[in-house]
Amino acid sequence: MSATFVEAFRQSGSDPIDSDWLGWLRRELAPTSARKIRTAIIVAGAVLCVVISMTLQVPQLATSAYMVFFISKDNKLLTTITGVGGVIVLTIGVGATLLLYKFTYGHPELRIPGMAIALFFGMWLSRALTIGPLGFLLGFLVAVSQSVGEEIPSPEYLVRQLLWLWVALTYAIALTVVLNLLFLPDTPKAATPRPKPKSLFVPDAFTNPAHVHFALKVTFAAMFCYIVYEAIDWSGIHTAFITCTFIALESTEATLYKGTLRTAGCVIGGALALFSIVFLMPHMETIASLVVLVACAAAIAGWVATGSERISYAGLQLAFAFFYSVFQGYAPDTDLDNVRNRVVGILFGLIVTGLVFQYIWPERASQRNSK
Repeated sequence: MSATFVEAFRQSGSDPIDSDWLGWLRRELAPTSARKIRTAIIVAGAVLCVVISMTLQVPQLATSAYMVFFISKDNKLLTTITGVGGVIVLTIGVGATLLLYKFTYGHPELRIPGMAIALFFGMWLSRALTIGPLGFLLGFLVAVSQSVGEEIPSPEYLVRQLLWLWVALTYAIALTVVLNLLFLPDTPKAATPRPKPKSLFVPDAFTNPAHVHFALKVTFAAMFCYIVYEAIDWSGIHTAFITCTFIALESTEATLYKGTLRTAGCVIGGALALFSIVFLMPHMETIASLVVLVACAAAIAGWVATGSERISYAGLQLAFAFFYSVFQGYAPDTDLDNVRNRVVGILFGLIVTGLVFQYIWPERASQRNSK
């Protein structure tokens, strides 16, 4: 992402630091026709993923539902490009993970360094490639897949789960792309089209040490969280590892602001999940009631996610926290430990990432602009 969140605030002339928070929030949540359509598409996609996964017993239901939010963009072309690129990277990532596990399964002394190298490479590619998010997804998928190696009882089970993960993600991506192509209105073509990149890498990919510093900082923060929660035998807070990678941005200010959005979204999504598990889930007997619950939560998260860059990330995290807390199997579950673990993991990751980016090679937005 080239423009930081803080820069986006100042360019819009509505920096919440200098203005009324309620007025700013009201403007950010204001309804538009495009927002209503995009939210409806997201709700339909999330509901269809729940129905399909429940009916066909496809694992990783929460991941499938969340991918609808992750893939949906503000126009058909960008959504299609993201979806096709995501499937390609997902396929390569699953293949690379299986190949790496051939050498690291049962050998944590090889698996942990391999996980760190994959994460470093992916985070470096996220800044060195002109299509950075695809490089990030590749490294992130391999690293996260390696991070659960000690919980896999057998190689056969490992292969089966990774292949099911590919199915769960691929069908959700395809469904999202189809819904957007069918129902998202065409956007008018820009008068000055963005020039196509002439190279796969950005101009300073191999000369700017900031790219390497960035990858090292993210890798250090994520691996520190991983070592801590494995050392204290609390793998339930593995969202700390994910948090360190997903909130990292070019500058320290942008990273901290994105962490704030993630915290806000996580708290709201966790609260909705807690309310659902305690008061609604015990009374649900059919999939119809679950569909209504998913539709309501997806509508709230989707409305925020389809806003401007200044607020959209909170919607993604609201959906993430809700889906991963509520969907703990194919039947209603009233276990609250999962909600607690998700929130604790996210907060732990935020603290570690904030400290690392604040004190190790701090990179300010002003420095990025002057380069």
